Amino acid sequence: MEQGAVKRSGKGRPRIRPLRLVGDKGYTGRRIRNYLPRRGIRLTIPRLSNEPRRGPFNREIYRQRNLVERAINRIKQFRPIATRYEKLAQNYTAMLTIGFASAQRAIALILLWL
Repeated sequence: MEQGAVKRSGKGRPRIRPLRLVGDKGYTGRRIRNYLPRRGIRLTIPRLSNEPRRGPFNREIYRQRNLVERAINRIKQFRPIATRYEKLAQNYTAMLTIGFASAQRAIALILLWL
């Protein structure tokens, strides 16, 4: 969580903290649940069945997580991306761009066919 930055649209320093973290039940530990609110990060993580329920849980935001996971899994179908064949960050970013473009084209063709 301390690494990485997201560029802002327009001027300003890059944003280091996300506005919200959406995770699955594997991230339901007490350390994560305490760390995120201290840093001002909202969280949407379902509780385990044996955990006490505290605070609200937004199902709609959690369901949108599925879209992101599907996009990532579609990109992983491209061998150079899945194996991290390109070692330089610039080349790997280019492969990601090509992979996303190919995935979008495939989705568009399927929608046209339907």
